[in-house]
Amino acid sequence: MMRPLNRLAVCAALLLLAGCAVNPVTGRRELSLVSADQELGIGRDGYPAVLNEYGKVDDAALAAYVDSVGQRVARASHLPNLEWHFTLLDDPAVNAFAMPGGYIYMTRGILAHLNSEAQLAGVLGHEIGHVTHRHTAEQLTQQQLAGLGFTVLQVAVPQLQRYSGAAQQALGLIFLKYSREHETEADELGVQYATAAGYDPREIPSTYAMLKRVSAAAGSNIPSFMSTHPDPGDREARTGALASQATSGKTGLLIRQRDYLRHLEGLVYGRDPREGYFDGARYYHPALGFQIDFPAGWKQQDSRAAVMAAEPAQRGMVQLSTAAAGDASPASYVGALLSSGKVARADGARESIGGFDAWAGRLTVAGQNGPVTLDAAFIRYSAEAMFEVLGQSAVPGDATDARSFECMRSFRALADPARRTAIPARVHLAQAASASTLRALLPGMGTLGVSADEIAIVNNLELDEP
Repeated sequence: MMRPLNRLAVCAALLLLAGCAVNPVTGRRELSLVSADQELGIGRDGYPAVLNEYGKVDDAALAAYVDSVGQRVARASHLPNLEWHFTLLDDPAVNAFAMPGGYIYMTRGILAHLNSEAQLAGVLGHEIGHVTHRHTAEQLTQQQLAGLGFTVLQVAVPQLQRYSGAAQQALGLIFLKYSREHETEADELGVQYATAAGYDPREIPSTYAMLKRVSAAAGSNIPSFMSTHPDPGDREARTGALASQATSGKTGLLIRQRDYLRHLEGLVYGRDPREGYFDGARYYHPALGFQIDFPAGWKQQDSRAAVMAAEPAQRGMVQLSTAAAGDASPASYVGALLSSGKVARADGARESIGGFDAWAGRLTVAGQNGPVTLDAAFIRYSAEAMFEVLGQSAVPGDATDARSFECMRSFRALADPARRTAIPARVHLAQAASASTLRALLPGMGTLGVSADEIAIVNNLELDEP
């Protein structure tokens, strides 16, 4: 056990190494083990990894619109001269998050659930508040002082392991939960910044009402946004009170409801089947033109960068992604992994999988607790693309292990024309012919593909509300 005197000496040395930074919001000097330059580096390192993981919305006009609102709100913040980046992610989750250094991300899912530019400004203002108040730096500093270090952010989530250490750390911030105090501060700053930018903050409380309804509809008390933004009480009521104070005596504040909605016309809604989807255990990817059968009954996860399935008791997993193999053949690529030291041993052979040149076998790689055996298949799909399918089981050679190889060897080109021409759902604006309730209007709008309750949530209305 460390003696108290030694412990104090270590703490003193740590404080000498630490910097004292001025918080842009409070103006107070505070202990920080993360400098402003480090914050910029974390945000910069995380940017390409986030895009690789989630993808950007392919709509330059919509992205420019979101950026314009974000820049307007950022200019009213405590860091108006920071180089702010506002990115619209091609993901159906109802979410928004911030990374240090001025990197703000919104999903198309949350965009579809907002109904005014002032609401958008409120969400962006909240995320900007996390950056200006240096909440991530505070969390990292607390973890460093607790002896956890930056490695605590290299989340042990399989889909992050393919990234470099810096990118893992940055992506890990997406899963970093803010404290209740941080959320309260960000709520206050969101109202402050949106109002200072000329928006009516009385639109903000409805955002939290919507998030609660999204959560209830999903059968959970914590929607995606709240998974990293824990609700410190009734935020709808609190932001309502803050908005009332902020607007006292002010006129001419903007809402721009109809202008905002027009920007949503044609926005992809929900999962985009063109980017891959499961039908039972079979996975189809229309854009890339392949299919593969994952083990039935395993838990599935799909992102832009990888598809994976895990045995329910965590006795095995299998993951498909692309390999940075250039124009090498599968066998040559395995040879390169061996010669570079990335793989300690390779036991396998060249074969044909789905009519494609491939290599399948087992790889031995270094792990934190000793050598790790991986099932592996590398499939040369085209001149530009090689897929890698990696599997791991608790007991190499058992039945779980065999299912991984069955999955790998099920890879095929997608030939079904109906599967190749998958069409995503899109947002469409329908103008009501007369004043009525949403419930009365819906029957005249044809087949919608989603429930009436979901339409109500997206419109921030109740079904029987005029």
